[in-house]
Amino acid sequence: MSLTNANPDEAARSAKSASHVLATLPTAARNNALTAIYSALTQAKDEILAANARDLELAKKAAQDGKLSLSIVSRLDLNKKGKWEDMLKGILDVRELEDPVGKVTLRTKLDDGLNLERVSCPIGVLLIIFEARPEVIANIASLAIKSGNAAILKGGKESTESFIAISKVISEALKFTEVPNGAIQLVTTRDVVPQLLALDQYIDLVVPRGSNELVRYIKSSTKIPVMGHADGLCSIYLEHTADPEMAAKVLVDSKTTYPAACNSVESLLVEEAALVSILPVVAEALLEKGVSLRCDPASKKALTAKLSAHSAALLQDANDVDFDTEHLALILSIKTVSNISDAITHINTHGSHHTDAILTSSEPLAEQFMNAIDSAGVYWNAPTRMADGMRYGFGTEVGVSTNKIHARGPVGLEGLMIYKYKIRGGGHLTANYGEGAGQKRFKHENQAL
Repeated sequence: MSLTNANPDEAARSAKSASHVLATLPTAARNNALTAIYSALTQAKDEILAANARDLELAKKAAQDGKLSLSIVSRLDLNKKGKWEDMLKGILDVRELEDPVGKVTLRTKLDDGLNLERVSCPIGVLLIIFEARPEVIANIASLAIKSGNAAILKGGKESTESFIAISKVISEALKFTEVPNGAIQLVTTRDVVPQLLALDQYIDLVVPRGSNELVRYIKSSTKIPVMGHADGLCSIYLEHTADPEMAAKVLVDSKTTYPAACNSVESLLVEEAALVSILPVVAEALLEKGVSLRCDPASKKALTAKLSAHSAALLQDANDVDFDTEHLALILSIKTVSNISDAITHINTHGSHHTDAILTSSEPLAEQFMNAIDSAGVYWNAPTRMADGMRYGFGTEVGVSTNKIHARGPVGLEGLMIYKYKIRGGGHLTANYGEGAGQKRFKHENQAL
């Protein structure tokens, strides 16, 4: 790994060349590199957190001046909610996962002595552009190395100190491994991004991680395939048979554990039959956690009649725009719907296809909801915050994809793989196969894996 200010064309070309070497390294060599990264970061904790504190100080001042959102400040903090520990654990978790390279997923006997295999292989060169989240460097480096992909990383200016500190540590650690120097590169200057986005002959996939503006800019500025999401408009549908206490706990977890995250719930859709029986319990729990509830007329009327005068006074009126807004804060929009069909229609129309959930005791309704919602993650009686590579058992993730491509939802090792077809023959010729007299026919016999 190296911090590079090289010409973008040279950097991308170097990454492409290194990707060919990295893809052929044995499992042990790639795992040893992850061990080296983990050990080096562990030893440099104080130095890195000190650099992160300097970034945070500048970010908080920028937020006070209205130049930076509070959600970005929250994402920047490496010392928050066990983020540092999760980052390190993710490296070890990725190391222990099964090697994704070279897995045979299809085997067909085309003819005697002529055999076809479909085998997993790395995508090639990844361009990762991110804002605020300094832990992304370790996440991406680990997943890229394990999956045999080269990566070029560009961090946001608000995380510069953290970015440089982490990258120097990783760079030094990798000097003593078999990973090629150009396999993981870190770019520090912003002006190279448009140039990198034009290098589709070297870069195979772009993964933007950050604000909606960043993702939309990337998608509109490159011919390279982009894996990312523009919004995290997650919704939860509250059906009238849901257990009230369970519903309250799931919603509090979905909204308050990390409001700035893309998997935090933003809209609550309440069945009319649940307005009086369940919503007040849920609303009280959310208000106690400091969540601002923006209610449509029906839900506000129901809550005003049931809540204490103090709690009812905290309710706000929702506008139409609230149901198309990723608040990234302790704000929840509440809308009343007649039934599950209305909830499904609303989510598929206003949601961002990230993660949505239903709270119900009815299995048929839960299955109907999960089958009909067009999102990367669909849950039954579980918080939207479960949408995470670490929680899925992927070790960590390069991001969450809402694209209709090979990878959807939290993207781990599997999402960084494609495949190639291998044929082993003995001089077989296509000219010998056909429907005419004397022609051979393919056997096409599926073989056990």
